[in-house]
Amino acid sequence: MDTPHFPEAQHPIVASLAARSDLELLDLFQRYPDSGRYFVALFCRYSPIVYTLARHATLSPVQTDYLFAKTWQRIFRELTILNLRLAQENLGGSANLEEFTLQNWLINITAVCVNQAELPSVESIHYSLSNASPPLWCYLENALDRQEPMTRLMTIMAQTLHWSEPRIAAYLQAEGETISPAGVRARLRQGYRAIQESLPPDIRAIYLGEPLATADAIAAADLSSIGVD
Repeated sequence: MDTPHFPEAQHPIVASLAARSDLELLDLFQRYPDSGRYFVALFCRYSPIVYTLARHATLSPVQTDYLFAKTWQRIFRELTILNLRLAQENLGGSANLEEFTLQNWLINITAVCVNQAELPSVESIHYSLSNASPPLWCYLENALDRQEPMTRLMTIMAQTLHWSEPRIAAYLQAEGETISPAGVRARLRQGYRAIQESLPPDIRAIYLGEPLATADAIAAADLSSIGVD
């Protein structure tokens, strides 16, 4: 089985970062959490390695895709606090310096995820790699977490469990909420719009096809503020 092709790697926003080092991308990712391109660039650079490791630990393509995406969710969280440069400086001229490259750190994190994985059955996995690339999933999860609890619950019921609006309304009514299927529909519309607006502009450009102008302006500000040309 070949590793998946991710078309975002050819997007102009991501392709423009190809010459950046791992440390540069990591620094930019941590300094500018409202810019998603730096994480996407790292994802495109290292997805083949992570996918290959995940594939060797699973029994089906569906489980492989799920483990791959869950591993990138963990990588996304841990990259926010990773201090790779400090680890390198502390080692100085040690022969173990290479162990603290970002590539080896990613391999180690992936190995941990693979070894700790308790994968659900194929039938209970709702994730589709073709519908949501892991970086988009990570940023959607962040946006979803910022939603009002009731709207978030409705969104999960509709998008993850694929419940109809009447079924969502019936469930909420049984829990003491006064809401009709039409009310559910209106709340879902508002929630979807809020989630989309919460995504970084460059993530919307890369994955949703929005114009590049706003995202490019943000990137220019990111790079100029730290003296990167």
